[in-house]
Amino acid sequence: MSASNYSATPLLAAAGRVLLAAIFLISGFGKLADPGGTQAYIAAAGLPVPVLAYLLAVAIEVGGGVLLVIGYQTRIVALVIAGFSIVAALGFHHNFADMNQTIHFLKNIAMAGGLLQVAAFGAGSCSLDGRRVRGGTQRLATQSP
Repeated sequence: MSASNYSATPLLAAAGRVLLAAIFLISGFGKLADPGGTQAYIAAAGLPVPVLAYLLAVAIEVGGGVLLVIGYQTRIVALVIAGFSIVAALGFHHNFADMNQTIHFLKNIAMAGGLLQVAAFGAGSCSLDGRRVRGGTQRLATQSP
């Protein structure tokens, strides 16, 4: 057996997805715990239709976070969350005179970068997407001509 048979890559990919998803899940559940405060924050940032923005943010953060953890439709989910991260950076963290806002802006951009890596390379084999690919490959290999 070669060293590649003992690769940690599938576990690293799964850990990366969980770590990326954690901030979105925590943020999303925080929004669920304080819908009024979240909508007021959205309105104060000047974004239109705070109720709709709130619902969209919760759906992306909680729904996308869960899908990212389990690795389902991972490439699409990662692209959506990456876009959300960039929009949030531009909408909420654009005061570069404030170092805290600059750090939050860069954090969002860095998260988008990590999510783009997930979108580019997929969820890995420790995921529902990986299981679906393995199942399809196994079926194709065992089918008779």
